[in-house]
This record gives sequence, C-alpha cells and structure tokens, in this order.
Amino acid sequence: MNTGMVLIAGAVAAGAAAVGYQRFLRQPIMNWGATDDEVAATLPGDELLSEADGVSTRAITIEAKPEHVYPWLAQMGPMPRGGAYTYDWIENLLGLNMHSTDVVLEEFQHPAVGETIGLGPNKMVIEIAEPGHAFASRSSDGNWVWAFTLTDCGDGTTRLISRNRFRLPRVRDRIGMLPMEPGSLVMERKMLFGIKARAEHLAAMEKQSPVAELATTASSET
Repeated sequence: MNTGMVLIAGAVAAGAAAVGYQRFLRQPIMNWGATDDEVAATLPGDELLSEADGVSTRAITIEAKPEHVYPWLAQMGPMPRGGAYTYDWIENLLGLNMHSTDVVLEEFQHPAVGETIGLGPNKMVIEIAEPGHAFASRSSDGNWVWAFTLTDCGDGTTRLISRNRFRLPRVRDRIGMLPMEPGSLVMERKMLFGIKARAEHLAAMEKQSPVAELATTASSET
C-alpha cells in the first residue's frame, strides 16, 4: 500500500471514529449522572452564554442538604482557596496550583459577584453566588460558563448539577475539544464525588454535635 492509500485509509478511520463518538459516546460522556429532565432544563447561568457551541450537564445525588454542599462550591479555586476536589496532581501538572482541602474555609464562604478567581490562563468571574441554590462563574473572554445548581430533594438529599457551556470560535478549538471531552468527564466525575464525600461528612459532623454537647452537659452535672 502506497503512502497516499495509507493517508486515505487513516483519514477514513479517523472520520469513522469521530462519527461513532458523536453518535454513541458523546452524550453519555457529556451528560454523565444527569437525568433527561436535568439535561433539558434551563438552569441558573444558562443566560450568561445563550449561544453555546457545546454544553455538558453532569450530576450526582448527595446525602446531605444544600447548605452542606454550597460551602465547597463557594471556596473552589487555586491556593489559597479550597481546590477542586479532583486529581490535584493532574491539575498541578497544568500549573493550576490546586490543593483540595477537607475543611470549610470561612474566609471564602461569602464570594461576591464580580470577584475573580484565577484558573491557569483563565480568569473566572463570579456571576451568581446564591447560598444553597446556585453558583456560577464566567471566563473573562466570555467563552466559558461553569455553573452549579443545587436542588433540594426534600428528603435530606441534594442533586448537585454541574453545567459547562462553552463557545469555540476557532476551528482548532472545535477540533481540540473532542479529545478533551472524555478527559473532562474523568476530572469532573472525581470532583462531584469529592464534593459529595465532603458534604456528607459535614452533615454527619453537624448531626453529631448536639449529641456530643448533650453528653458533655450530662457528665458535668453528675
């Protein structure tokens, strides 16, 4: 087989792989954990980038109330903030200076709209900060919006929905995004489970506090 035939065969194989990814794999990757209703829903932050070239909606159920989940969103970001609760070593290979904490950092619990959070070359501007309900930031170039919605299920659990909306103005951006999408799932899935574990631990600790106080009071009275 000559070089020309090899190149043609490679191009055909690459095209077939791209079509297969778009048809069978892309939606499960982009919408991991989310219900059909969550994927179709209009969520806080959507209005910040209405004309998006791509959207991912990923979600997880957390055995804790929204007030136990929101603190971990409020403090996300590179040092001295709380990290991203994912694979720090991968984040830091990219120079993001992420160090995920297991404690609530009180100094970052009141993020303000307009506040900037550095994320490598991206500067993310906080656009929505509604405790117990929603948190969203937008890149300074306006091409990326990352928004979290917290839905109180009414039974002591919360649905945490992470939505990314992005605009890809250049052809190379569109091509480069395809291999990044599976990678983003690996990182974001780890992040969602990281927030889940921290929120559930925080809720458990708060439940134990009254018991501990009661035991202390009882022992002091005897």
